[in-house]
Amino acid sequence: MSMIERLETYANIKTNEPMSKHTTYHVGGNVDYYIYPDNFLSLMRVIYLLEEANIPFYTIGRGSNILFSDAPFHGAIINLDHSLNDFYFEPDGTLVCQAGCSIINISVEAMKKNLTGLEWSSGIPGSVGGALYMNAGAYRSDMSHVVQDVLALRDGRIEWIHQDELDFGYRHSIFQKHKDWVILGARLQLHPGDATEIRDLMNSRRQRRMNTQPLDKPCAGSVFRNPESIPAWKLIDQMGYRGYQIGGARVSDKHSNFIVNENNTATASDIRDLIQIIRQEAKEKYGISLITEVEQLNW
Repeated sequence: MSMIERLETYANIKTNEPMSKHTTYHVGGNVDYYIYPDNFLSLMRVIYLLEEANIPFYTIGRGSNILFSDAPFHGAIINLDHSLNDFYFEPDGTLVCQAGCSIINISVEAMKKNLTGLEWSSGIPGSVGGALYMNAGAYRSDMSHVVQDVLALRDGRIEWIHQDELDFGYRHSIFQKHKDWVILGARLQLHPGDATEIRDLMNSRRQRRMNTQPLDKPCAGSVFRNPESIPAWKLIDQMGYRGYQIGGARVSDKHSNFIVNENNTATASDIRDLIQIIRQEAKEKYGISLITEVEQLNW
């Protein structure tokens, strides 16, 4: 029996699938297997089959904050967005959610239940799993402020990992050191609030994002973490890179810590080259080591 036949027992499979269809940057080469597991059980079996056959794989959600290589990936991408997207609110304000849930969606559902704690995430177009991996944040808050523990497949065992073990920092978590661990879900502790006040805050921040960020073009959000001494956008402006372009990759005229795919003509290499030029000059001219928020995957 072929690998595709074995995988199709548990999942919807696309072969030789362009990653440009599945990332907010709209770039990326073809992957041998693009996999939508049917449910939690099928995910476990898919991972087992891939590992048994020594096929490398990555799990993703909504494809935001990721820069895939232009080269083909002779492995598998497992998409959790279609199957691991259930969530539950407990009476005490605990939100139990699976990794594939939209972080925007659960922030809106929390607001409807008069629960506060996720307002900052209402404009982040990613999944819970991605937000946990990056310790995503905005407006001086992040995932570490609400996470109780994370359900993960770690070293072949499904375990709850307590917040104290997650090594949360600025755009950092323990999962970045252990890329073979698979985030499955989380428990988030929210608190009583007023739905009207929460909605008003979310709406005002949404309008602010629309006014200041290039949301009309393919991108992956902020490219660089903010150094301690200066906001990344200000440093990029100081170096004169606002509007600078390599191939189809352009430093946004609207917000210079965003790199956009201009007219859908960029390659991953264009974006990577532009990132490298900015990092190199920041280091040489100012002694600042810019760290990317965007996860770059090279085969």
